[in-house]
Formats: sequence, C-alpha cells, structure tokens
Amino acid sequence: MSRLTIDEVYEHVNGVCFKTGPPGLVGIETEWFVVDRSAPSRSVPVSRVRAVMEAAGPPPAGSRVTYEPGGQLELSSPPRRGPAAAQAAIARDIAHVTAHLAKEDLSLDGRGADLRPTVFQATGGRYRRMREYFGDHGLRMMCGTASLQVCLDIGADDADAARRWRLAHALGPVLAAAFANSPGPSVRSRRQVVWETLDPGRTAAVGGDDPVEAWVRYALDAQVMLIRDGWRAAPGMTFREWMATGRPDLGDLAYHLSTLFPPVRPQGWLELRMIDALPPPYWPVPVAVAAALLDDPVAADLAAEAAEPARDRWRQAARDALTDPVLARAARRCFAAALDALPRLGADALVPLVDAYAGRFVERGRCPADERPGRFPMPERPEMFTAVPDAGSPATATEEEPTWT
Repeated sequence: MSRLTIDEVYEHVNGVCFKTGPPGLVGIETEWFVVDRSAPSRSVPVSRVRAVMEAAGPPPAGSRVTYEPGGQLELSSPPRRGPAAAQAAIARDIAHVTAHLAKEDLSLDGRGADLRPTVFQATGGRYRRMREYFGDHGLRMMCGTASLQVCLDIGADDADAARRWRLAHALGPVLAAAFANSPGPSVRSRRQVVWETLDPGRTAAVGGDDPVEAWVRYALDAQVMLIRDGWRAAPGMTFREWMATGRPDLGDLAYHLSTLFPPVRPQGWLELRMIDALPPPYWPVPVAVAAALLDDPVAADLAAEAAEPARDRWRQAARDALTDPVLARAARRCFAAALDALPRLGADALVPLVDAYAGRFVERGRCPADERPGRFPMPERPEMFTAVPDAGSPATATEEEPTWT
C-alpha cells in the first residue's frame, strides 16, 4: 500500500467532492422523531419502527429509509429535476411511511431537537466509535437532533462551483434562522448550537473563496475520528499528521471526509445541513427557497447581495433567529427573490406555501421556535403530508431517473 500524497488529496477533492455538471437536480433528506401516541414522553425502540417499515415495503417514490442512533427515521430521496418534482416525490414517501406507522399508533414528529430522554440505539461500529469520540455531548447530537437537508448540484464548471459555494455559505445563517425549530434556554435552534459547539474542527462552517482549497485544508486539519483497521476511535491526530507519520490510503481519506459535518458539505453535490426539521405543511419550504436561490440566476444574484451582511452570523442565527435585524432583513429579501424565481423553475405549485410561510414567520421577524407549544401540530391524516399537488414526477425510481454519482 503506497502512502497517500497531497496531490492525490487535491485530485480526489476536485474530481469527487466538487464534480461539476449542469445544475438543476434537487435531493431531500428528512429526519423525523418517531412518537408513540399512547406514550409520547417515551422513546420508541428502533426495532419496533424497523418492523413496521419492513412490513410496509419500499416507499413508492424510491426514497431510502435509514435510522439515526436515537431511532430517528430518515428518508433520503433520489435526486429529481427541480424542487417541485423533488418535493412531490418525497411527499409520497412520507405519506407512505406515516400511514403504516399510524397502524401501530406511531407518528412522525418534525422538530429540530427531541424533548424526550436520550437513548442510544445504534448497533453499528461507526456510531459506537462516534459515541466514544464525541462523548456525552455527541449523544445529544446523534440521538436528540433532526434536520432537513437540501442537496443541490455543485455547479456547471469550476467558476460556477465557486460562486455557488460562496452563496451557500452566505445563505447558511439566513436559512438556519428562518427555519429555527428547536427552542431551548435563550436559543431558537438548540440543534444548531449542539452541532456548532460539538467539534468545531469538523462541524464549523468551511467558507473560503476557493472551495477545493478550503475543503482540503479543512479535511487535513480535522482530527481523525477513527481508524477503520480495528475500529480504533480518537487516535489523537489530524489527518495531516496521519499522512506525515502513517500510511492512510485513498479509502481512509474518503472515510475521513464522511466524518466531517460542516453546515455546507461537498459530496459531489452541496449538502445544506443547517436547517432544523419541520412538520407539515411547511417542511417543503426550505427545499423550495434553497433551490430557487441557488439554481435561478436572477435570484442567486439578489440572494448573494442580500445575504452577504449575514455571512458568519451562525451564533446569532441559533440564538436570535429573525429577531436579529441583519438576519431578518436578509431573510425577507431572500424569500422575495425565491418567490419570484419559483415559477421560472417550474415550481408554481410551491409558491402559495412559501408565501404563507413568509407571511406567518419571515415578514413578522419570527421562526417556528417562536410559536407557542401546540401551535405547530403534526397532522392526524397521512394525506396531509402531501402539501403540494404532485408535479408530474414519476411514482417510482427507475434506471432513467437522474442520479448523483
């Protein structure tokens, strides 16, 4: 086995993490807490949820069902062309999941942080080593938080990738503030605070004008979480130090990159990880807004100008959300740009929902965390998960469906 070189690190990051191509695909990852309606204060064993999902069969639109260490259920959609098709597809799958859970008196709860006691339910080696690495603070992250992640293309070419990278980082605090939904003592997004303070070398924002250079430096300076040979956790060195003193290979690099969790993560697409989980009917709103602001050229220019003053206001976003005047001003302008852009992206059907969210929250300088308890309920009927009519997306994933590879 040959020693990994710095040139090979740059080549991998450039060719895999920042693989370019015509933008337009949208993917969605929704995380949900599962609640037993007869005992809502108790955690639900993940084995019970797995049994229900195995009996239910695959979701009709092809989303992948996985489970987080605390038993959170995650649905990851295949990429679809545009936000309307992406929303319509995963809405079908959420409805499928919630209908089958309801038969066992279980329901999905869309919020950024769990109020129930933390229970670690993972059995795999990766999550057990993560628990060793992060300690008790990491338990709250792994078992007690949930997000909605929006996945968008890297960009048409290197210049476009750099532009989208900068814009995504400028928008990050605005999106975190506008969709904060995990209130805690003196904060609107407890989930964001947990992630931000967990291990800044692997969870803080990356930034930088040159995305490849920025991601390489971030990765090299991050602590190695574990060495897969023997599943040894926390070896006490950065990846740069491991390269200098050990013999990591390309597989070790790829695995190391998968243990980094910044709010904007490049994986061959841009994964926006700063958004708290939301309940119906509003969970499609961040998908629509993020896709419109990055994929529509007119909206992107407006958003870049609007969000620039809010860049790096991560702490204010988690603590103050849209009571912060800088974030509030940026959010209002960004939502206006997104609403104007959605019809150009073929997503007219999403406009009323985004407009309703803007009127209820953004225009009033509020976020879901500011709602009184009980004002943001989960629907009783599974069909209410489909907030927008199907935009003509296929009912099932096929080999012809677009994919990120």
